Amino acid sequence: MSGRYDMAARLGRAAVLSLVAGTVGGAAILAGQAIAARSRRYAQPELGLALRATVGRADAPPLRLVLLGDSSALGVGVGHLEETVGGQLAQLLAEGSTGRRVQLSSVGVSGSRSIDLATQVARALLGERPDVAVILVGANDATALARPADAAAYLGSAVRRLREAHVEVVVGTCPDLGSVRAVASPLRHVLAWSGRRIAQAQTSAVLHAGAGVVDLATETGPVFRADAGTLCHDGYHPSADGYRVWAHALLPAVEAAAMVATRHHH
Repeated sequence: MSGRYDMAARLGRAAVLSLVAGTVGGAAILAGQAIAARSRRYAQPELGLALRATVGRADAPPLRLVLLGDSSALGVGVGHLEETVGGQLAQLLAEGSTGRRVQLSSVGVSGSRSIDLATQVARALLGERPDVAVILVGANDATALARPADAAAYLGSAVRRLREAHVEVVVGTCPDLGSVRAVASPLRHVLAWSGRRIAQAQTSAVLHAGAGVVDLATETGPVFRADAGTLCHDGYHPSADGYRVWAHALLPAVEAAAMVATRHHH
């Protein structure tokens, strides 16, 4: 009996040791990849992108659209305002059946996490009140492995402040980080998992706060995974094509928000 037990204990110990070694090895690989990912040359914000722009016919009804969030709200990865997600959304709204003159601005800051939204909301509400706010945030929460509940709580309170100021809000949740080519597996899988958890928490917080939600990972992730051209040269930020895919995914919710905003004005 004791011999068999001894054997089982030894096997158990060997299994635990190999698991620990595997985990440590895996952690070392992840750490190495994280350092490699951090030291890559990422696209930098183009200073001109933060400027305001007006898109559409002069005689069309005006719509003030503001973007909040991280680098994607600024359009990091492209060189021209009309290639950014905001620029493309504005163009689609101007060309749409309801044809708008879109006054576009962005208060997004590259590298922002949900905790940084409070400052952006304050900036968005300075001066003329926006009609519709689009918030794109979550990727930096995911890469920092932030607690989803915390990230979602900051996002929820930002949405509530905008709603209290009578701004219609649409949130694009954390995109599919499994599509980024700047990061190798297994780190990419960890980021994808973290991103999904953030997006789930974001969705319930945003709906609870009374805003529209677009699940960017589900709606656009497959396109980003299939087509490398949706990312810019750094393999992390979207390209003009990637931002176009996002703009089309966001459009129905933003159009609906714009209709509500118009009704409230009249």
